[in-house]
Amino acid sequence: MPKIDIAAAPTHRGSGYPPPFDAPCSARARRRLGDAGGLRDFGVNLMTLPPGSWSSQRHWHSEEDEFVYVLEGEVTLIEDDGETVLRTGDCAAFPKGSGNGHHIINKSASTAVYLEMGSRSPQDLTTYSDIDMKVSSADDRYVHKDGSPYATS
Repeated sequence: MPKIDIAAAPTHRGSGYPPPFDAPCSARARRRLGDAGGLRDFGVNLMTLPPGSWSSQRHWHSEEDEFVYVLEGEVTLIEDDGETVLRTGDCAAFPKGSGNGHHIINKSASTAVYLEMGSRSPQDLTTYSDIDMKVSSADDRYVHKDGSPYATS
């Protein structure tokens, strides 16, 4: 049986964003369950979001659908149209190419846990709505919206 040992799946903390964009996401913890199960066409992540933490910078995907399902706690979804509280059992979907920048912030006093799922398109371009940043799945490099690279330290 292809049961995944969740406890054995590696935990990735923080983000790969360049500073200072990485700071709001530094406490998030992601277990890549899809990777642990050998999936290649779509990803499934178990995200743990402590109070005050962000899931990501607000973004949208050109070629990837996304879906989140809250397992524990309460988070606030922030998108172009405003804020929506998501509680245990709630879910949200983000169709590719929508241009609707979104992210999740834990504004509650307790840790939240949710599943995030998404397609894995090698042609995807992620655009960050509120900051001068984008990233292509082809090379996984964060660059300014004009394509120039971020300075490395």
